[in-house]
Amino acid sequence: MSDRSILLIITGGVAAFKSLELIRELGRAGVKSRVILTKAAQEFVTPLSVSALSGEKCFTELFDLDDEAEMGHIELSRSTDLVAVCPASADIMGKAANGLANDLASTALLATDKRVLYAPAMNVRMWDHPAVKRNVEALRADGSIVLEPDEGLMACGEFGPGRLPEVARLKEEILTALSPDRSLEGKHILVTAGPTREPIDPVRYISNHSSGRQGYAIAASLRDRGAKVTLVSGPVSIQPPAGVELKKVETALEMLSAVETALPADAFISVAAVADWRPATASDTKLKLKGGDEPVSMTFAENPDILKTISNLAENRPGLVIGFAAETNDVSAHAQGKLQRKGCDWIVANDVSGDVMGGENNEVSLFTKDGMEASPRMSKAQIADWIAARIAKALS
Repeated sequence: MSDRSILLIITGGVAAFKSLELIRELGRAGVKSRVILTKAAQEFVTPLSVSALSGEKCFTELFDLDDEAEMGHIELSRSTDLVAVCPASADIMGKAANGLANDLASTALLATDKRVLYAPAMNVRMWDHPAVKRNVEALRADGSIVLEPDEGLMACGEFGPGRLPEVARLKEEILTALSPDRSLEGKHILVTAGPTREPIDPVRYISNHSSGRQGYAIAASLRDRGAKVTLVSGPVSIQPPAGVELKKVETALEMLSAVETALPADAFISVAAVADWRPATASDTKLKLKGGDEPVSMTFAENPDILKTISNLAENRPGLVIGFAAETNDVSAHAQGKLQRKGCDWIVANDVSGDVMGGENNEVSLFTKDGMEASPRMSKAQIADWIAARIAKALS
């Protein structure tokens, strides 16, 4: 790591003191740190202490005549291998997610062409706020790394997620980001995500609660490992990961067609929650379902089984075919049965009887012909990394 360097942006918060130890630990690993200190951060640590530990000038002002005469914010943001924001406040993540730049830190983030790692630290209610969740989602979709905060007692006296991770973990995450995993370089991986919508008439459809978050997170994690990723997605309200080829579809028939068109691929991961049935005939006009004397009836047709179709292709079958099983009971039995019926190589099963569908966290079990491996309960981004690491090992 002796030739590696980071631009460390320290924002305001009690946890800012940990950044001083982080500079020291990174230095011991040979990583040089140049530091931007926001105005709020200077309430907790001083430019003098930062400079003493980093051995570099500490940067604080956007309109510094000496630095900006040489376009300092651009030079700072690009003459580095990684930008790390630690601690990352809700404010700085909101600015970065929305392209705002009104100080040196936010301007450097907007001007950089390097990858950015955020280590959030804030009150538990702030971390759980919908606006912060949207911003984190947008940053990850743009290709940034946003760490999950630790859970515990905070300076404000509340308990929950929002604590800045310990320095040992921060150091490990930064060193990992400085040595990216390219284990899927040259591989093409096809992923489906989200729900399908099967129209009843122009204003009604049959669908499910899938948010697409897990499939999108898997696509992003595979991209981060160097894979060419094609993401076939049903209608969702989240941003697609940057650098991924997105194909938008509505129905199961459209999804199957898009998947077949995207082949060949080294692996196919069927994460989408595809509707099993569709109305046999969709009306061209809005149906009047109330006020009649007779009960309403509807004829359904079975949708194609996309996972089974791809698993049993005679030509262009991907070398690794993975299905997902969303169950509410007897998860293991249903997953093993699905593995045999579909003809796929792996089944990733999870219990969706709680808040998994549409939620932030997940816990899965990976079933193969050789056995089963269970993950801990983690964020969907961490679950995606857990799955991607096993895919990379299998394809190697």
